[in-house]
Amino acid sequence: MREICQTRVRFGYRRVHVLLKREGWPINQKKTYRIYRELGMQLRNKTPKRRVKAKLREDRAEAVGPNDVWAMDFVHDQLATGRKVRVLTVVDTFSRYSPVLDPRFSYRGEDVVATLERVCSRTGYPKTIRVDQGSEFISRDLDLWAYQRGVTLDFSRPGKPTDNAFIEAFNGRLRAECLSAHWFLSLADAAEKLEAWRRDYNEQRPHGAIGNKVPAALMKSAHATSPCCQ
Repeated sequence: MREICQTRVRFGYRRVHVLLKREGWPINQKKTYRIYRELGMQLRNKTPKRRVKAKLREDRAEAVGPNDVWAMDFVHDQLATGRKVRVLTVVDTFSRYSPVLDPRFSYRGEDVVATLERVCSRTGYPKTIRVDQGSEFISRDLDLWAYQRGVTLDFSRPGKPTDNAFIEAFNGRLRAECLSAHWFLSLADAAEKLEAWRRDYNEQRPHGAIGNKVPAALMKSAHATSPCCQ
């Protein structure tokens, strides 16, 4: 059954059952469904079409090293003038290392790609990036980039923020420790203060989830010193 699901990624348990019967397996549909669910093979509903590098099944595994799984999202804030700002946030789920915090007034799919390419050229490319189904993340630009770079886009289910709990927790810390603690006078000022917080988060702040170590210590690469993202 696992072999069928890996090659027929959009088949539900009924079609899997038909193929099993064709191969001579004496199994009824209820048992097929039970095993199908136990193996975590059920399809995710509403996965964006055309996603050539999308993760389609509930087969998530814990990250086992740096750059194994990243999580990515947006945080909204505003300048002192009231103008709204969007911050692209990214965190490595193994080390808790944040490779980039990138504020802009607006974001499109191509902007996400430009930021990721700039960062990955120094830190390396992740195997998987967990994202929600926002328009920037389901864009053709990001899909093509992921396909070309061998990165899997793991989409969370609509209305299920727990599917991307790492970035939700990270964004909460960012808001409490940085966004709510500062006035941003301009976009450049926001970028400077976010970068200062990111460096402190990566290199000084102890993290209980990783034994009170700092994220940079777990990044086994030449880029563990939080390279500047300007």
